[in-house]
Amino acid sequence: MYEADIRHVRSGERAYALRHRTYLWLVDLDELPDLPAPLRPLARFDARDHFGGRPPTIRAGLERFLAARGAGLPPGSRVLMLAHARVLGFVFNPLSVYWCHGPDGVLRQVVAEVHNTYGERHCYLLGPQAAQGTGRVPKEFHASPFLEVDGDYRMRLPVPGERLALSVTLSGGADGARLTATVRGHRRAAGLRGLLRASLRHPWPTAAVAAGIRYHRLRLWLCGLPVRPRPRHDPQEGLR
Repeated sequence: MYEADIRHVRSGERAYALRHRTYLWLVDLDELPDLPAPLRPLARFDARDHFGGRPPTIRAGLERFLAARGAGLPPGSRVLMLAHARVLGFVFNPLSVYWCHGPDGVLRQVVAEVHNTYGERHCYLLGPQAAQGTGRVPKEFHASPFLEVDGDYRMRLPVPGERLALSVTLSGGADGARLTATVRGHRRAAGLRGLLRASLRHPWPTAAVAAGIRYHRLRLWLCGLPVRPRPRHDPQEGLR
């Protein structure tokens, strides 16, 4: 687990900054945590919460997405996922990251899965360069009502170790806005004591994330930032 400090900084029209503290899980998709029954409401990892939501496991959903892009993993590959768990029946993951290692331990792919508050999902296939340097992809998904679906993302997503240090920068849009999001954290043991401590420090963290997004959205709207039309969303191949 990682005690995480998340920051968003918007520059350009209506500069704005926010900070949110929470905790995130780093899990092996083939060895998901198996908690005692009384604690399962505090952390569940369900296939319905990722990718198309229909495959039987999160790993199967990832494999389906990769296969649709000709980037399937060989047998014996290992995948690490950084995400919120479902807590008290609710989950919201603005960003989930998957590091896909081949059976030789070499990083083959990095996948960034983005959710918006409209219940839509989109995945970006970045390749190993996103962990070793910076992955660059065009924005293809409506994630904020104040930003057009244009510009480019630059993502630095190194595999977490003792420290967690991710960054995502959006720039190049027609409105001139620039958004930088960072996730910083320190690794903590994910045992019973660690889970209870994190739950006490951050009660119902998934609901807090969703509520925080709506709160800051309201503040930006009250500041006069114009709302952009939400385009029609067509699920990607492999997420339908």
